[in-house]
Amino acid sequence: MNTLKKLYCRTFQMGLRAVLPVLPYRSPELLRSVEELPALFQKQQISRVLLITDASIRGFGITAPLENALKQAGIRCMVYDRTVANPTSANVEEARMLYLGTGCQAIIGFGGGSSIDCAKAVGARIAKPRQSLAHMEGILKVHHKLPPLVAIPTTAGTGSEATLAAVITDSETRHKYPINDFPLIPHYAVLDPEVTRTLPRHVTATTGMDALTHAVEAYIGRSTTKETREDALEAVRLIFANLDRACADGNDTAARRNMLHAAYLAGSAFSKSYIGYVHAVAHSLGGRYNVPHGLANAVLLPYVLEAYGPKINGKLHRLAVAAGVASASDTPQAGSRAFLRAVRDMQRRLDIPKTIPEIREEDIPALARTAEHEANPLYPVPVLMDAKKLEAFYYSVMEDAYEAGRNSENRVGAASVLRERKNTAG
Repeated sequence: MNTLKKLYCRTFQMGLRAVLPVLPYRSPELLRSVEELPALFQKQQISRVLLITDASIRGFGITAPLENALKQAGIRCMVYDRTVANPTSANVEEARMLYLGTGCQAIIGFGGGSSIDCAKAVGARIAKPRQSLAHMEGILKVHHKLPPLVAIPTTAGTGSEATLAAVITDSETRHKYPINDFPLIPHYAVLDPEVTRTLPRHVTATTGMDALTHAVEAYIGRSTTKETREDALEAVRLIFANLDRACADGNDTAARRNMLHAAYLAGSAFSKSYIGYVHAVAHSLGGRYNVPHGLANAVLLPYVLEAYGPKINGKLHRLAVAAGVASASDTPQAGSRAFLRAVRDMQRRLDIPKTIPEIREEDIPALARTAEHEANPLYPVPVLMDAKKLEAFYYSVMEDAYEAGRNSENRVGAASVLRERKNTAG
């Protein structure tokens, strides 16, 4: 990246950091069970609600207790269950029309980050009916107050129940973009471990590592506060203490509850301190190939951390201490290595794949440009990278590139390995 662009990015980020203390952040009111919602709606004289979820969650009966509780309380519940893994603008418009056509007064996002993001975007479109979602891309473009919004996460990963962000994929162009504004923070978040009990092991694993990515990227960035650092460290501690347990036994209620709390803390941290290149690259893969976001983050995390190099040794050391994999007396370099080793060990234990096979080499330049457009200048990353440097991450998790560089300690170099091999073959 050239010097002028670096200066622009850092100046932009310094400006955001300077105003951080006066921005209107708020936290959702936390509830511990879906059974608390009927009384809440009755108190607010809400008699019709829109429940946004996906077909799998509803098909497994996970929404049934809430639907039954609302029915018994005399509250009509309209259900939109066509949300896809990376929610689209078409999903949002279909759900919005159902809300308006049935006279709903509140929105419930019930599911993973996709359903909650879809619910946020529906609220934004209701609040600003004359503006398309595409025109809300970026930061502070919603402005208007949303209808009462409840988030019920069924995965302990995205932290969307705590954040001001929604990520939407354009149905026609497949461009995946974030919308960030304070009205998108849910008014209520229900952290109920019962709704996560039947989550498959691989989903528990990838969404748990998604939460870890949120905490890590929030902590290592250049726009942290005392509060976000504390939240991120506690989230990392909880994840290392509970994710394996939650994956091993879905009925371990304590582990499930702790993971929900970890995801919430990580979401709160990155909502204020932002994320980094792991997310930017992952979002581009979700937009182009519909790769689940948590999976993409889980695969990419160690590659990006390695690429930042010594700049983050001290911060990774502190994360390693929180995770219980290093001592405070270790050197920053040793602590950093311990944390990276612990992340890769977690990937192996949880059967996280080493590659993302959907990636096509001819798509990589465009994917990297998309990631750079999202990240620069908004994300206060430890080390700035342009699209050319970001290309290395896609090569690193391609199947061919991984095989070519599998003996390398730092597989970010697999890009050059693959190119050299192809040139030689040619």
